[in-house]
Amino acid sequence: MTRFQVEHSYRTLPGACYADCAPTPVRSPAYLAFNQPLAEQLQLPADYQATSAGLGLFSGNDLPVWTAPLAQAYAGHQFANYVPRLGDGRAILLAEVRDQNGQLFDLQLKGAGRTPFSRGGDGRAPLGPVLREYLVSEAMHALGVPTTRALAAVSSGELVFRDETLPGAILTRVASSHLRIGSLQYAASQPDPAVLPALADYVINRHYPNLWQQANPYLALLDTISQRQAELVAQWMSLGFIHGVMNTDNMSLSGETIDYGPCAFMEAYNPRQVYSYIDQQGRYAYQNQAAVAQWNLARLAEALLPLLDQHQQTAIELAMAVLNQFPAHYQSAYQQRFSAKLGISNSTEQDAALITDFLNLLAARQADFTLSFRDLLTPGTPYLQQQLDAEDYQIWFRRWQQRLEQQQQAPERVMANANPVFTPRNHLIQQVIDQVSQDGDLSLFNQLNQLWQSPYQDNAAAGAFSQPATAEQRVCQTFCGT
Repeated sequence: MTRFQVEHSYRTLPGACYADCAPTPVRSPAYLAFNQPLAEQLQLPADYQATSAGLGLFSGNDLPVWTAPLAQAYAGHQFANYVPRLGDGRAILLAEVRDQNGQLFDLQLKGAGRTPFSRGGDGRAPLGPVLREYLVSEAMHALGVPTTRALAAVSSGELVFRDETLPGAILTRVASSHLRIGSLQYAASQPDPAVLPALADYVINRHYPNLWQQANPYLALLDTISQRQAELVAQWMSLGFIHGVMNTDNMSLSGETIDYGPCAFMEAYNPRQVYSYIDQQGRYAYQNQAAVAQWNLARLAEALLPLLDQHQQTAIELAMAVLNQFPAHYQSAYQQRFSAKLGISNSTEQDAALITDFLNLLAARQADFTLSFRDLLTPGTPYLQQQLDAEDYQIWFRRWQQRLEQQQQAPERVMANANPVFTPRNHLIQQVIDQVSQDGDLSLFNQLNQLWQSPYQDNAAAGAFSQPATAEQRVCQTFCGT
């Protein structure tokens, strides 16, 4: 018999790290989605599984006694501009729960009303971004990417006001924690010098307890987070995923993808692709994501300097040694991911040119990223033949075949596990948002949510969902919902 286990470890931190606050009740909540498998993993009591009591929990209208709601404090560089006090402006941490394996997860409401960190905002979330985050975060989990999860989505029965009037909704988000680079930035800025080591110790205890065995656990923390970010961004790149708003307050310390605002999966391959409406200068374009991650890690290093060594110059030198290793970590992870997409199981440095040249072929004709790599599994099929320059492609194809002959392992299985058939395409998500917003029709939402749980499996009946948008369907901009 499993037992629901609740904790409130974040409350052991200094009071500067959070503010008590309760969700603001909504008028008439209704279920949009409930993630039954995740609920079972978290050992959520049956009383809250798609029930009226659960609706009270997931809307914030009627919280159980085992919750202790708070908003986390953090700072952040937003588009390189430092904001010393951000915090959860529309998110409220309810509790931490242990899953079947004993791992601790945050249970958080997003869009649950004003908090002490709302900075004049309404603390609400429009329906569209809630549906987007639910679908994309669950699809990312199925794709094998470390990510926050979606436990439930409810409509609020109320309107939110942005550039237009929109229906409101609330997402229940699950994460191994919601600690961000901005969390340690905020701690480092506090007048009480005890806040930074308390939070850093909490990060190590919660996520990386083995680091206490290292000679310098805080330096090891910086190095571990750096490697995790390198691996995460390389995985994003291999799927054509563009986060869209890689501010330091949107980069998790656990190495999970967090804050699905104006995110998107690229269709026509373009290294400079940007979808986010607020990224007018292209700072967070597809090709810039690794460089931005390293920049963010430098801000993390600055926050940790007092803990790295009592002598600042020595601390800087230690931090720089870690930061300077990021490009090598990233390039190694990137090459492993993209080599697998080409069926290469024993990647070497010489394979970098083969990868780059294929991407250049895609860029020259703006071929669909996901479809092109998947099409390599069945050479001679129409898509690549029609999309790419025939002569250049044939030259590259012969080089690729020669490379595959040098390995014993068959490439098909490697490629099938690295190249999804289905990704959350922008136009499909927009169709979902339109249907639910206008008619309350959840049929496409449910269909896609189920389909995207098996992204690497061919599904002839759902073949249309693997195709890129037509010119009329194309979505060129995405929005974060704040």
